[in-house]
Amino acid sequence: MPHDLNNNPNRVLSVPETASFLSSTKSWLDQARLRGDGPPFVRIGTGRGARVGYRMIDLQRWLDTRVRRSTSEGE
Repeated sequence: MPHDLNNNPNRVLSVPETASFLSSTKSWLDQARLRGDGPPFVRIGTGRGARVGYRMIDLQRWLDTRVRRSTSEGE
């Protein structure tokens, strides 16, 4: 049975893919990583050659925590 990467919750998206998925920008993701208030990310590799990625399951969980019913609801 073929493995469908699109339905794999552990699939790792690149920063541009994540920005597109969230309808955001690479810049916002970069800043959110520095502030620590963005979605969880993974580092792939070590040192200066390390890349950043985002697992689909972490993105969905992070989005689920941001659901609000009113603009007056707190963070």
